[in-house]
Amino acid sequence: MTDKATQIAALLAPTVESLGVELLGIEYLPAPGNATLRIYIDVPASEYEATPEGEQPRSVSIEDCEAVSREVSAQLDVEDPISSNYTLEVSSPGIDRPLFTLDHYARFIGETVKVGLKLPHEGRRRLTGQILAVEGEQVVFAVEGAPDEGRFVVPFMNIDKGRIVPDWAALGFAPTKPGQPADTGRIKPKDKPSKPPKRRASKKK
Repeated sequence: MTDKATQIAALLAPTVESLGVELLGIEYLPAPGNATLRIYIDVPASEYEATPEGEQPRSVSIEDCEAVSREVSAQLDVEDPISSNYTLEVSSPGIDRPLFTLDHYARFIGETVKVGLKLPHEGRRRLTGQILAVEGEQVVFAVEGAPDEGRFVVPFMNIDKGRIVPDWAALGFAPTKPGQPADTGRIKPKDKPSKPPKRRASKKK
């Protein structure tokens, strides 16, 4: 997160948590005339861990997003950390979940992610790879073409943005390749689960 986003996140986190959800992170996107303040919320990690095996944990609802939007909007009006006009968006993480903290990378070891770096690292500004480990303040990725047997180690402080790459085939959304037999064991369209929606509430200030 940028310094501005980190500042706003620290300001709003207690308010968000008081509503029974967790503040994952904030994106602040300045623009001439109208900036965007995007807040990502999720069910607290403790609820995921306490969910009995075989059961689905609670997910963020549109009502959660609207409640956070109301309370956060009121707090921002009082604290006024953004002097220009902006649009406030409150969103669930979705299946292409953004990763903001070192703990997020540790939690999703084994997932494939797309990462943008603040400064070039070993000739790269962007990478796509699997999270292998978190070692101290560094994240280890498996990246095709990386010199150290595919291992690519990045200091967490140099990561600008990270986002999980959904496994569309596992979710049943990957297109059929040309020449592929019709009966492949894939989920058929009529049985295909709905793509998990991203819950979002927005408000202009």
